[in-house]
Amino acid sequence: MKTLINKLLILTTLFLLTIITVNAQAPKMTTVTITGTLQNEQGKPIDYATVTLLRAKDSSVVKGTLSNDAGKYTLDHIAAGNYIIAATNMGYQKSYSPVFEVTGNEVTETVAAIKMLPTSRNLQTVTITSSKPLIERKLDRTVMNVENSVLAAGNSALEILERAPGVTIDKDDNISLKGKQGVTVMINDKLTYMSASQLATMLRSTDGSTIQSIEIITNPSAKYDASGNSGIINIKLKKNKQSGTNGSLTAGVAYGKNFRDNTSLNLNHKQGNLNVFATLSRGDIKRENSIDIDRVIDSANVSTYFKQKTLMVNDVHYNNYRVGADYATSSKNTIGFIVNGDYTNEYSDNSSTTFLGKTPAANDSYQNTLSYIKQTYRSIGANLNDHLKIDTNGQELSVDLDYSKFNNNSDAKYDTYFFRPDGTSQMNPVMLRNQTPSQITINTQKVDYTLPLSKSLKFESGLKFSSVKTDNDLQAQINKGPVFINDTTRTNRFIYDEKVSAAYVNLGKTYKNTSIQAGLRAERTVSNGNLITENQVVKRSYLDFFPSIFINHTLSPKHEIGISYSRRIDRPNYDNLNPFRFYLDQYTYEQGNPFLKPQYTNSFELSYTYNKTINVTLGYSRTTDVSAEVLLTDTLSKATYQTRVNLQTQNNYNININSPYTIAKWWTGNINFNGFYMGFKSDSLLGGTLNNGQAAFSIRSTQTFLFGKGFKAEVSGNYESPLTYSIFKIKSRYSVDAGVSRSFINKKLNIKLAVTDIFNTRRNNVGTHFQSVNLDIRQKNETRLGRLTLTYNFGNSKIKARQHQTGADDEKGRVKSGG
Repeated sequence: MKTLINKLLILTTLFLLTIITVNAQAPKMTTVTITGTLQNEQGKPIDYATVTLLRAKDSSVVKGTLSNDAGKYTLDHIAAGNYIIAATNMGYQKSYSPVFEVTGNEVTETVAAIKMLPTSRNLQTVTITSSKPLIERKLDRTVMNVENSVLAAGNSALEILERAPGVTIDKDDNISLKGKQGVTVMINDKLTYMSASQLATMLRSTDGSTIQSIEIITNPSAKYDASGNSGIINIKLKKNKQSGTNGSLTAGVAYGKNFRDNTSLNLNHKQGNLNVFATLSRGDIKRENSIDIDRVIDSANVSTYFKQKTLMVNDVHYNNYRVGADYATSSKNTIGFIVNGDYTNEYSDNSSTTFLGKTPAANDSYQNTLSYIKQTYRSIGANLNDHLKIDTNGQELSVDLDYSKFNNNSDAKYDTYFFRPDGTSQMNPVMLRNQTPSQITINTQKVDYTLPLSKSLKFESGLKFSSVKTDNDLQAQINKGPVFINDTTRTNRFIYDEKVSAAYVNLGKTYKNTSIQAGLRAERTVSNGNLITENQVVKRSYLDFFPSIFINHTLSPKHEIGISYSRRIDRPNYDNLNPFRFYLDQYTYEQGNPFLKPQYTNSFELSYTYNKTINVTLGYSRTTDVSAEVLLTDTLSKATYQTRVNLQTQNNYNININSPYTIAKWWTGNINFNGFYMGFKSDSLLGGTLNNGQAAFSIRSTQTFLFGKGFKAEVSGNYESPLTYSIFKIKSRYSVDAGVSRSFINKKLNIKLAVTDIFNTRRNNVGTHFQSVNLDIRQKNETRLGRLTLTYNFGNSKIKARQHQTGADDEKGRVKSGG
């Protein structure tokens, strides 16, 4: 198997090199590069003007470009002939060069400087305001433009993500798309390589003001990693597109039951071919989370009833940075780098009281567990990238090299006190201590190649290699009298290595009214999970192929249809494999499963678009070896613990309808409806047969109002019906958010005031009654918050007319960062 994939990678590499070499060596007719400059009356350069090359004989357009910061322009691959240069720019008269001849005898033809004269009459200042809709449907994805949304102000990335169409986040911060878990989250087209809890922590510490948009891709092509059975969520961070030196400063405060604050600074400097950018953000988040758990444990024909009340108070202090630069070494090549990091501390102060009795109303004893957990998150990541435009026909090559390292530490104390019903002490307290240092190292390299074979036929190919190593060391102690000794029943160390080698090809063909894209991705995975303390090793090696096909057809100018298919994989997250126990108290904990297998999904989707606004999609997917969250019971210790197991199948049917609408010039809106049926089957779960399924839906409506002098208001309502997931019955959830904003000082200063979950109705209520598991959970997070956010924009406001695509964004989704 290893030999096969190595041959595949070698052949693909040789194929790419051969194509590039053949294209480079193929005989071509002699062409010339034309250069020149544009100047005003004072001889100063005119930047970002439109330059057009015309044939002298008939004034037909040959090619166009833009002048750079120095007023220079370049037109390459020009055949012999007679030409004229035309130049236009706002505030100047249209100007022409004299007729000149390109003979082909010289490599470069320099045209005399063109002087552009101002228009004869002064134009009044015109302000053009362009506002993207909050929800935008594109060919292969749905885009939520949050950059200027009132409701995004002051929220974290996780809170904004929860408001995206079809996205839900459960009580444990697992992200679902159209009802299905297994979402791959990318940031700037890069995998995050994080577990669910680690990803939630990172998104919670990411300031929402740094986000430009959220892209939802339910059926990705072969160009993307095959992970994520329900699709990809790509979070696009802001990148300044203005010339000169400029930036923005954002500061916000929020209050619900606790105080929060956030600050972020965006800086950008662009001069000539160099663009330097930086984002710095910090914040303090204090939040409460109350959990009530009722359960029944049957042991030796005796039932024990538990009533548990827990209050969790988390205090997070985060600091993030992202700096980088792009440099155009020529008109065809751009190199760049990005360095990002996280420095976060989190403190959890929890109190859990559990009442035990032989009947629901009885209170035979109770215990109180006080826990204090200090967690630190330190990470640094670096990316080097190069983007080469091989020719003007669209042939391109991009290379990305990435390295990331995460150092996370947890220091936990659990003190449990036991009482009789009258409050007197029943026995000596049990005191536990944990130290859990964790290191994660990620290396990825990838190359993407694009070759237009004709105007309507395009070939894409690429290679990728990723290596991930996690080292988790649980050091546990228990009190024996006045001292703490090593607790051998809990002390453990788990090291996990995973290497994935991938190659893909895509072929796209465009006809008059139809476009077709077919692709194939191959991924070879080699993993090694080593539970050192127990001398237990789980090794896996497998090669998978992931085909995909997309067909889009335009029936008429107002009617479009599409059909797509793809195969996907979900490898277990690292914390799902880690067999360590993470306690709430001695009767409640979470534990990973080192024997968890990957799950595979085949997805089909049919889409219809009316007038490029109303979008309807019908989908079906079937997943095998489903990695599902379950609760298991240890009848001896009477403990209930959460873990993941592989179920046989999951079938999902879904329909999504999204439509923007305009009621009046000052009132617009968007409505998104997502209906689905999820069914789970397993012949052997907890000694029984599972066959659970339920139809469910979610609906979200957002209204935008423009009123007064520059005021903008948004109101958003969301409802999620009851649903079934695995062995769990999840109750309905609903909330309403609202906000208003206004700009001042020529739109340099913006003030936003918003309230999330106005009526404080958003709750997570879950129950399960399957085999020996009998449990109900009621959870309430601190969701009602008032937020005030101020943003000030400073510096040069001239829009940059040309942007360089660096290809710098493609990696990090399964590690824990701060927040």
